[in-house]
Amino acid sequence: MRVFLIFVTLTCLADAQHQALMDYLERRLLAIEDRISLWHEQTNRYATELREFKQQMVAQIETLDKNKETLRTDLDSVGTRVDRVEREMDYLETQNGAQPCVDVDDKLVEQQVTVVKEKNKAKYAKATDCRDMISSIKAMKILKRVGGPKGMWTKDVGSSSGKVYIFNGTDEDTIYEFGSVRDFTISQGTSMAKTVKLPSPWRGSGHTVYNNHAYYVKEGKELRLIKYNLRNGSVADSAVFPVQDHVPVYSLTPETVIDLAADEEGLWAIYATKETERHISLAKMDANTLDIEQMWDTPCPRENAEAAFIICGTVYVVYNTALPSRSRVQCVFDVSDMVTNDDAPLVYFPKRYGSHSSLKYNPLEQLIYAWDDGYQILYKLAMKKKLEV
Repeated sequence: MRVFLIFVTLTCLADAQHQALMDYLERRLLAIEDRISLWHEQTNRYATELREFKQQMVAQIETLDKNKETLRTDLDSVGTRVDRVEREMDYLETQNGAQPCVDVDDKLVEQQVTVVKEKNKAKYAKATDCRDMISSIKAMKILKRVGGPKGMWTKDVGSSSGKVYIFNGTDEDTIYEFGSVRDFTISQGTSMAKTVKLPSPWRGSGHTVYNNHAYYVKEGKELRLIKYNLRNGSVADSAVFPVQDHVPVYSLTPETVIDLAADEEGLWAIYATKETERHISLAKMDANTLDIEQMWDTPCPRENAEAAFIICGTVYVVYNTALPSRSRVQCVFDVSDMVTNDDAPLVYFPKRYGSHSSLKYNPLEQLIYAWDDGYQILYKLAMKKKLEV
């Protein structure tokens, strides 16, 4: 009996120890679970904070990128303004030069003027190997009628892309771009055209397209030349045309105050002022900066003039004649003095409708793109060398 009691006592002690061990292990497991749960919560919180911090940094980086681009644009704009101010200051200096302190002999002045003219003549004689001039109108093709009585159509004079550009009207802001002359011809109106919205309306019909840029005139308190990039749809440059008291270039197209043209030598501006009100003036321009390189007063009258075009540095002014449905080149001015009115051949345009509001020469094709009372016409030219006249 005593042995049994001892056995029962030992068994109870063993059970108590076992229970105590189990309780201890359970407490340890609960503590570990609490720690794991705490670590889990902290990990989630840290992950959330890290994710939010990452989002904030991404937003900050995007803002910095935008600010960087804005700053770059502002710097480019400031650079353009500085260049423009420098050009206009140069122009003001030429208009308000210092008065001479001593009297200059008139003969000496004439000699200096002669030397300058000879240098300019040599400059343009060496500027290009182009010696072509118009001989006659070889053929005429009326493509279609799109738009109003006045406008302009052309190809890119400095590119062989083949695209055709339609400037309908004298005070609009939308260009119609066709992939080719054929697309323009078969299109119902302008249905096949891509529209190019300009930032401001043009004035007149004296625009041109040269090396993927549209050059046009914006009229306001001052005449501003706009150079618009047709590839990226932005204004590449602009400048005030540095001539005061403008008058229409052609009496029969009074909306055109400056007629821009491009030929083998680059960009030109045909214009007129009150100072030389009866005659047309000519300026050679830098197509990249819109700076004026040189100016000429031509003997070509504005009266009864329709339009003009330029080939190899020679401007041909077209006038309405008394003949029915005919117009004619009646005045020629060559900056290299190789061609005069006496030497120039008689060139008649078989005009059929109203009067030409624009004539744009394409040197790559030796064609003139004409706008005649809403009709788009191609004139094929017969050419000859200036030295043959």
